[in-house]
Amino acid sequence: MRKEDWKRIFYQSLTGFVSLALAILLYFAIQKFGQISEAFHWILGVLKPFIFGGVLAYLLKTPCNFLEKRMEAVLPQKQKKMARGLTVLLVMILTFLIIYLLLSMVIPEMVSSIMILINAVPQKIDQFADWLTGMLDGNEVAQRYVNTGITSLENRLEQWAGSELLPTMQGMMGGFANTVGSVFGMISNAVIGLIICIYLLLDRKVLAGQAKLVLYAVFKEKWADKILEEVTFVDKTFVGFFGGKILDSAIVGVLCYIFCLIMTFAMDFPNAVLISVIVGVTNIIPYFGPYIGAVPSALLVLISSPLNCVIFIVFIIVLQQFDGNILGPKLLADSVGLTGFWVLFSITLFQGFFGFAGILVGVPVFAVIYDMIKSLVVIGLKKHGKLELLGINSPHHPRH
Repeated sequence: MRKEDWKRIFYQSLTGFVSLALAILLYFAIQKFGQISEAFHWILGVLKPFIFGGVLAYLLKTPCNFLEKRMEAVLPQKQKKMARGLTVLLVMILTFLIIYLLLSMVIPEMVSSIMILINAVPQKIDQFADWLTGMLDGNEVAQRYVNTGITSLENRLEQWAGSELLPTMQGMMGGFANTVGSVFGMISNAVIGLIICIYLLLDRKVLAGQAKLVLYAVFKEKWADKILEEVTFVDKTFVGFFGGKILDSAIVGVLCYIFCLIMTFAMDFPNAVLISVIVGVTNIIPYFGPYIGAVPSALLVLISSPLNCVIFIVFIIVLQQFDGNILGPKLLADSVGLTGFWVLFSITLFQGFFGFAGILVGVPVFAVIYDMIKSLVVIGLKKHGKLELLGINSPHHPRH
């Protein structure tokens, strides 16, 4: 038997063995799905500090690179090595300062709003009852039904407070130890994650260089170049999307605060800082963010006056039209390159799989997947000589 025949038999046997092994693994994975899922969640729990630190380091990587270049240009030659450490220290201080300022502004406003809401609800109910009684003045039958309904509602509230609210509060107090333990665990993960973040920021260029060495050691140069190109594109997409979205949301929050500040002097508008933070932060969420932020903000304004609430809703509609049609496209530019349909599809899909985290990362992740599929389509069209269907004559990658 010839050598070529032996090679063919060997590769056929190897293919059959790998296929059988994968089928067996898939069978056991389906049979033991619950145990595998528990093990996966346990691993994620152990790696939480590293995940938190990695995500935070990735978000702070861009300002660190920006400041480091400027600092290296200013520092003398002998002190250029200090640029990276000084940059990381400065970025971390600025990050904590921003978080502290936001919390110091939002928490007092939130407490004040809750107290106003608690005090305003009974008053609003009494005002509504007086208005309803005035409307039904002279109609004894209707007044009898209204009084019966109010009495029934009061009895139900008392019954709910005694039979459900009190046991619930007791259960919450009973589980206080577990809650404290969870809080301490979360704080511990956050502290370890911050330390990991600092190490990653300090060693980011070394780690990137090591990853590049491993890439070219494992793959051929052609495939290593392609993988590196795709990783660069993914990084550019994520940085462009999140950087543009954060700047866009900050501008939206500032515009909302200016409006609320003007309305505060003109019409006694409440909770300017809290409403602006809610509108700005929720605007980071693609597509659904403006609606998520508008609802609680409108309810807070409604406490002061229905007219203020109507004015605020009109302003939010105008602001979101400006953001969606002018400001957002200007800042995000072509960072994702998806139509409105695919944005909605990606948010819905990833929210179903990963919850709130999927809403945040769904758009850039799907943009990368969409670009890869687009590249494969171009390669297929090129292979079959049908590039004219795209209206292009160049065989290059579509993102170029």
